[in-house]
Amino acid sequence: MRQITQEIVASARTIVGPKAEITIRPVMQSPGAGRSEQFADSIYISPSNPSQSRALEESLAGIARRHKLGVSRSASDGIVVLEFSSGGVRTQTIHIVTRLAREAGPSSGHAARGARLAIIVDDLGYDPRAAQALLGLPFRLTVSVIPHLQFSTEVAEDAFRRGDEVLLHLPMQAEPSGAKQEKIELRMGMDRQEVASTLAGMLETVPHAVGVNNHEGSLATADPALMQELMPALRQRGLFFVDSRTTAATVAYTSAEEAGVRAASRKVFLDDVATVNAVRAQLQLAVRDAQRNGSAIAIGHPHPATIAALSEAVPQLEARGIRFVFVSDLVH
Repeated sequence: MRQITQEIVASARTIVGPKAEITIRPVMQSPGAGRSEQFADSIYISPSNPSQSRALEESLAGIARRHKLGVSRSASDGIVVLEFSSGGVRTQTIHIVTRLAREAGPSSGHAARGARLAIIVDDLGYDPRAAQALLGLPFRLTVSVIPHLQFSTEVAEDAFRRGDEVLLHLPMQAEPSGAKQEKIELRMGMDRQEVASTLAGMLETVPHAVGVNNHEGSLATADPALMQELMPALRQRGLFFVDSRTTAATVAYTSAEEAGVRAASRKVFLDDVATVNAVRAQLQLAVRDAQRNGSAIAIGHPHPATIAALSEAVPQLEARGIRFVFVSDLVH
């Protein structure tokens, strides 16, 4: 397996160039019947243009044939994923991610005049197909990835290489009647060391995170003691905090301010009703808030309706002068 990975890397460096950005991350797979734990290499390659991507695919297909490996392919605009397998066991997953060519896209917020709107897309890490559809949109996004999921790391890596901004979607304790809790989350009663070690473990599975926003957390974000333990850990790592405002009783934003952590709050949820028309209407609310206040933050999820509405609306709103920015442009 290592020999094949070395051939893949050598091929990438020949086609993309000796300074190609290539990352290899071993990933543990669930053991099959009668098998011990298996590792596969996730390989991330960033070509500078689509023609390099096509040439690289052809070269990798040749490597697979030489080693009699099975190959499956999935793709969206700018991202191609190839899975190599032997005897039904995955050996390598190669992510070929072409960066967005439009450097002055939705991240051009600091110097731009006019209303600024940041859209965070939450809950990534569960479904690679949803992530791939989202990352196929032709503009930059702020994506928030739930940690410790099967696809957390690869989604964060793909988004970063595409040129998107990555957040840790930090699981926190919710009211018992809320959505299902994650296996690992911040809970009331944790001390500072527990919070810091839990945060560190989460960040290991979400590379390139520059900030966090809470996943659930209707109990946790309303608990001053827990928020006072979290914010110093974020400050120490240079991370900002975006309050998703899952409860009106939240003290998270105030706690961040008091601890000297850059912070902001969500203004609009885009897809409580996950239809294209409903998302369009919520997006217009967010635009009005941004026009009235100078900026706003909206949160959505990788639903097909949300992706379709954003695909249609963002270019139209940009043409009207709305500046789509990364959420890091709006924290203070």
